[in-house]
Amino acid sequence: MTQKITIIGGGPGGYTAAFEAARAGAEVTLIEAAYMGGTCLTWGCIPTKTFKASAEALETAHRLKEFGISGDCNAAADMTAIVARKAKVIDTLRSGLEKTCSKLKINLIYGRAQVVGADLVRVRTSDDQVQEIAGDKVILATGSRNMDLPSLPVDHKHIISSDDALELDHVPERMLIVGGGVIGSELACIFQTFGSKVTIVEGLDRILPLPSIDQDMSKLMQREMKKRKIACEVCRTAVKAEPASTGVSVTLGPSPFLDQVLAAAQKEKVVEVDKVLVAVGRVPNTKGLGLAEAGVQTDKRGWIVTDEYCRTSQPGIYAIGDVLGPSKVMLAHVAVMEGLTASRNCLGKNEAMNYDVIPSAVFTSPEVATVGLTEVQAKEQGYNVSCVQSQFRELGKAQAMGELSGTFKLIVDADSGKLLGAHLAGAHVSDIIAEPTLALSLGAAGRDIARTIHAHPTLAEGLFEAAHLL
Repeated sequence: MTQKITIIGGGPGGYTAAFEAARAGAEVTLIEAAYMGGTCLTWGCIPTKTFKASAEALETAHRLKEFGISGDCNAAADMTAIVARKAKVIDTLRSGLEKTCSKLKINLIYGRAQVVGADLVRVRTSDDQVQEIAGDKVILATGSRNMDLPSLPVDHKHIISSDDALELDHVPERMLIVGGGVIGSELACIFQTFGSKVTIVEGLDRILPLPSIDQDMSKLMQREMKKRKIACEVCRTAVKAEPASTGVSVTLGPSPFLDQVLAAAQKEKVVEVDKVLVAVGRVPNTKGLGLAEAGVQTDKRGWIVTDEYCRTSQPGIYAIGDVLGPSKVMLAHVAVMEGLTASRNCLGKNEAMNYDVIPSAVFTSPEVATVGLTEVQAKEQGYNVSCVQSQFRELGKAQAMGELSGTFKLIVDADSGKLLGAHLAGAHVSDIIAEPTLALSLGAAGRDIARTIHAHPTLAEGLFEAAHLL
């Protein structure tokens, strides 16, 4: 008999699972609460990259003389046009997803879902009707949303979220970004290029303080931000925000998250800005989903608990993507693989997720990309670690492009020569990271990269040059 699979959430994980199941012959219902494509397409990966593309175009315009282009250039960020372009890109991609659903005969429903069990999902549709969807298996892919801070309540006017930042109709003269993680750092670089005077506040002791990002990449990023006149207030948190005559007055205090705080961060400091952008983390989208009633286990923060097969505590109910929280990996491309895994397992396969080799990319200026172990992680795991670095400025292609900032860092086991991690910063490293990702997946040695002929002149030669230092 044809399997009936109900998928809740139309983001990258959800629609990938739906497409995979439908192509395998299942009868698929896909339920989306708001926008097809989820956070990634609507508020995350895609819109921020369209903003980044506009920022890069503006930066190039300001550097035309470097490239021998004469003439006056009064280029400036037109936020109305930038937001309109972003909307057009989103609409194009969303339309493509909806057409694929139609082509694969997926029953796409817009509404709020409640899980009764693996065999029944109840939906309150966008026109306030209630439908009951009977089936055999359920995949939960409801994602996450911005976390709120009690000390900085978002009013969508002076104190805004990253979602609000993507709808601004003007460039704020002064912007304070609370959170120096991926989202905060990306938007800091974008709005600085657009013309804002940007300050980042980060409660930990470095920008991009993620365990997966090597400390050398954080140091490089802070140097580059300093060059761009982006102020980095590390070891601090935003204590309170009050209305000021021209915007918002924010009090910064020493971070409560650290045992030792830099001397410069020990005293309170007041910053006056036009906008405060809060980018401090995510919380799960599970409200009203009926998880407890359906017997689906969550952890103390509300994230859904699954095993390596994407199975929840309730037989026949699977979960994927951001709703699994930081115990897994909250990235769109991981959600895609989880979607494929869950979909296949719903149809009788027994595939397990492998979280060992996952690349990540940060679209700052310059970009940062990582895969595998950091130097600290490798040492903590007991490896005899050897690290090498080559610099972007040594590459002919980088000189020709005028993109000199960046580095290629390879981490290997000195005893076996096995590649353990790769950490890159510079232009287009989000693309270049695919090579060491494949190398790690195949269990390659660092010297295997050195034995591989790389096209010239390219930026990927930086990996080749670094590998030759092993």
